[in-house]
Amino acid sequence: MPFHSKKTLEHWVAEFIESRGAGDEVRVAVQDGSDGADTGLVLVPLEHAPNAVYIEPTGEADDLSWSVSIEPHDQTLVLSSFELNALTHELLIAAELCAYLQEKSLGHYEPDGAPDPTGTSASAG
Repeated sequence: MPFHSKKTLEHWVAEFIESRGAGDEVRVAVQDGSDGADTGLVLVPLEHAPNAVYIEPTGEADDLSWSVSIEPHDQTLVLSSFELNALTHELLIAAELCAYLQEKSLGHYEPDGAPDPTGTSASAG
């Protein structure tokens, strides 16, 4: 799975929030990678649904795929049209952030776990 440190993800999320003017509640949590490295996990809290939503890279090696996961909830969700519209907006932010993170990942490399939140490749040059 592609490696992105918590620090790098926090920087990218802050850039997204600043440029988009939305997503202020998005947070990056500590997630231990398979080798013990801090890979970060992007959490997108929903105000209009009880489900947990998170974004993470899902590819292997050079595959730069990112995905949004929405965890199930044990109750039926009943919403008014206004609440459903608000939930749709929250999910749109998650989708846009997922695409943004995938774009930022292109050509980004963090050798030996050294974060480079600027998105420039450490191997370039």
